[in-house]
Amino acid sequence: MTIAGIITAIIIGAIIGALGRLVLPGRQPIGVLLTVGVGIVAALIGTAIARGTGVADTDGVDWIELAFQVVLAAVGVALVAGWHGRRGVR
Repeated sequence: MTIAGIITAIIIGAIIGALGRLVLPGRQPIGVLLTVGVGIVAALIGTAIARGTGVADTDGVDWIELAFQVVLAAVGVALVAGWHGRRGVR
């Protein structure tokens, strides 16, 4: 992977992670780096799912792929926030 690819993945991950956090109600006790990490993973998995189902082959913006990514980011942020919140309650 090139430097441009890494920077692009971080930027897209931050955007997808932020959108995932916006979808969730309430406050999530996780930091920016965890949000970006969850966003990167959600973007990669969402793209794989969209390509596997054949909905990522459009000429314009792939809205269904973006929806997969945001939903996966929201689920990921909720899971990480729940795990992170329980870890500090001991």
